[in-house]
Amino acid sequence: MPFSAADHEFMAHALQLAERGLYTTTPNPRVGCVIVSDGAVVGAGWHERAGGPHAEIVALRAAGDAARGATLYVTLEPCHHHGRTPPCDEAVIAAGFRRVVIALRDPDPRTAGQGIARLRQAGIEVESGVLESAARELNIGFVSRLTRGRPWVRVKLAASLDGGTTGGDRRWITGEAARRDGQRWRARACAVLTGSGTVRADDPQLNVRDIETPRQPLRVVVASRLAIPPAARVLEGGALVVCADAAPEKIAALRAGGAEVITLPDARGRVDLTALMAELGRREINELHVEAGATLSGALLQADLVDELLLYFAPCVLGSGARGMFELPDASGVRHDLKMQEIRMVGNDLRMLARLERK
Repeated sequence: MPFSAADHEFMAHALQLAERGLYTTTPNPRVGCVIVSDGAVVGAGWHERAGGPHAEIVALRAAGDAARGATLYVTLEPCHHHGRTPPCDEAVIAAGFRRVVIALRDPDPRTAGQGIARLRQAGIEVESGVLESAARELNIGFVSRLTRGRPWVRVKLAASLDGGTTGGDRRWITGEAARRDGQRWRARACAVLTGSGTVRADDPQLNVRDIETPRQPLRVVVASRLAIPPAARVLEGGALVVCADAAPEKIAALRAGGAEVITLPDARGRVDLTALMAELGRREINELHVEAGATLSGALLQADLVDELLLYFAPCVLGSGARGMFELPDASGVRHDLKMQEIRMVGNDLRMLARLERK
């Protein structure tokens, strides 16, 4: 049965509401809900943060008795399980809805179609799939974690038009607008990842600035031998440091400064990046934002752990002396194909969003 223009309109409204939780819902999904009776919105809401009421509950409180016999539009299947809050499918049934329209089925195996089945058993007409791709995009990290056991990995890089990331006498390659835009991507992530080389060279904070957000993403540092100073700014306030092998006194020094240190070695004595992604998945990290140098960025790409590239190109040329974006082995015939998602200007810089194409 095709969806009506009204279905698309009300679900688009619900998606706009869901987006308000872009910086706050982690590790939960971003969900919006609209309740419609006789063609008019009588209740609406979105999920703001984990432990708080889900979007359906917020909308139900706004609608009150007007929900009976109405249609509920929700961007994600109502949950069927007890978590931080009670299951939403029970509340939807108790409210007496005639019809429920869902954008995306919940990938969480604790619900995964069971919410829809329960609503139908209660005699409610249920349809799903309207604006599904938009709902999936909004929760791309949540879907990744629930289906693959690891976060959605986005590597952010700033470079000259000839691909140089370092060189010249300027601290910043891109302009202020691009740097501010990068803060928004950092703010929506659950964690920010960098390497020991970047920490030593730039001493970054990797926190969210200039963007209003009630939380800071977890900061993660890959440092195989813990070659980072205990006073590094990225460690202020706590961070997760991942090593392969390090002297006990180095580990003790970082822990004394408030960092959490874990050891995940691979067969070559480096950090096992695949195991790290699984560990971050267990820690409920949905979106991982990588701001690292060519070595770590290249290692993630080589390990097939990169999902998306967020590239900012400045209108300048740094020449052959500048370091490139990825350090990769010279493997004949190996290429990484990309699918462009978006190309736009941000200030005077060019922003490209591209996804790795996997065969």
